[in-house]
Amino acid sequence: MYKLWNTLNDLKQYRWVELSHSLNNTSPYWAGIPEGSVELSRTVFDWGNPMLECLIQTFKFPGQFGTHIDFPGHFVKGADLSESYGLSNMVYPLCVIDITDKVAKDVHYAVTPDDIRDYESKYGPIPDGAFVALHTDWSKHWPDMGALSGIAEDGSENFPGWSLDALRYIYETRNASANGHEALDTDASREAAIAGDLACERYVLAKGKLQIEVLCNLDQVAPAGALLFAAWPRIEGATGLPARVWAITE
Repeated sequence: MYKLWNTLNDLKQYRWVELSHSLNNTSPYWAGIPEGSVELSRTVFDWGNPMLECLIQTFKFPGQFGTHIDFPGHFVKGADLSESYGLSNMVYPLCVIDITDKVAKDVHYAVTPDDIRDYESKYGPIPDGAFVALHTDWSKHWPDMGALSGIAEDGSENFPGWSLDALRYIYETRNASANGHEALDTDASREAAIAGDLACERYVLAKGKLQIEVLCNLDQVAPAGALLFAAWPRIEGATGLPARVWAITE
């Protein structure tokens, strides 16, 4: 009788995949964020209080913590922040570009437009409004911050990611709405070193697009045909926020 209820029952026949990491007080975050910036589940009102028998906690964390969404104002002064994005920005057609074989041979690998065209030759063009996720298997390093950053003996960072040309392809040749990846940063480490900046992340956010970083379980999602859902707290003025992200996949 009720179409939406029937639709939900239909969706429950598909596989629901968690794409976000669980967080606790030892979860890693960018070294530039001051120590003490994370304090989860601190009890401020405990059992046995005569005012009311209940438990209340507080949560302190950086916006860019764990699996998180970035808004343009994170890298572009004066650009849109969290309050500019609503419910329509929380669901997307999902395309998963798998470059795990290339990353296994080269940890610095940056996805190319040819990689994306190869994907499209198998699964069809990236649809308008899509979320394009980069599958590298890098999430297997969580929660080891050193491994996530690919820290070498010389102190350098080494990890795969996006190239500027690939991002231009999904946003300018195609009309994607957002992108995501398993690593801590958008830019493959070698690309960032050459640019002397996180040029790929700056490009995405300067175009007014959204990105979600530190995804996981992309190996459990169909390359095409799935839906991505992302939810975050309704906090105003945020440059980024931890997100609960999941896919519904065939």
